[in-house]
Amino acid sequence: MSTPFYVSPQQAMADRAEYARKGIARGRSLVVLQYADGIVFVGENPSRALHKFSEIYDRIGFAAAGKYNEYENLRIGGVRYADLRGYTYDRDDVTARGLANVYAQTLGTIFSSSAEKPYEVELVVAEVGESPEGDQIYRLPHDGSIVDEHGSVAVGGNAEQISGYLDQRHRDGMTLAEALKLAVQALSRDTNGSEREIPAERLEVAVLDRTRPQKRKFKRIVGGQLSRLLDGGAGGGGTASEATSGNEDGDEE
Repeated sequence: MSTPFYVSPQQAMADRAEYARKGIARGRSLVVLQYADGIVFVGENPSRALHKFSEIYDRIGFAAAGKYNEYENLRIGGVRYADLRGYTYDRDDVTARGLANVYAQTLGTIFSSSAEKPYEVELVVAEVGESPEGDQIYRLPHDGSIVDEHGSVAVGGNAEQISGYLDQRHRDGMTLAEALKLAVQALSRDTNGSEREIPAERLEVAVLDRTRPQKRKFKRIVGGQLSRLLDGGAGGGGTASEATSGNEDGDEE
């Protein structure tokens, strides 16, 4: 009987991490940015049915890059966790921090298990507060670690290059139209430094809008509303509520 090859734990973890990173890098990038009235999610996504962004609970949104079937399982698990905790205790007990901890435990367990491959996903969990100071954004890589982000974050594809671009140009107090334009500019940059045009119909955009009177702050921005924001809205300003007035079709069901 042949003797199995020995692989050190450090090498095994490094190989699993490299496998997951390559899988995530094959996906399209997405960005999450704070703006004056909330948090905006922007990504290139030609599909109208397979969403990268979703509502988890009243003030919490979810974004993911990587393999769709894997992050969709995580999203469904997050919704079930949030619904059960809100029903059992109180709706205010459902927080982005608590959800990020649940995802971190799940991803960490899968990553360290030799019985299955690591998930090829990178997640962002965001919660909009009553003020910009209360906003929370957490990035969760494939290994289950948690990174507390501020201002802007990019995941998937060439996230490192996009993050550098956003760090130099993002500022506090941006309008939604300004933040959206910045996000599209960042996503339009190729690895060689050139720029390409991303039409509105290939963009998936959603917001957590703190100014919405409803408990549910998540809103999808589509169609004419998205085009108006990309064109600058009212003098380069505009809010999600103004952009979607008279049309509730963008709400997440």
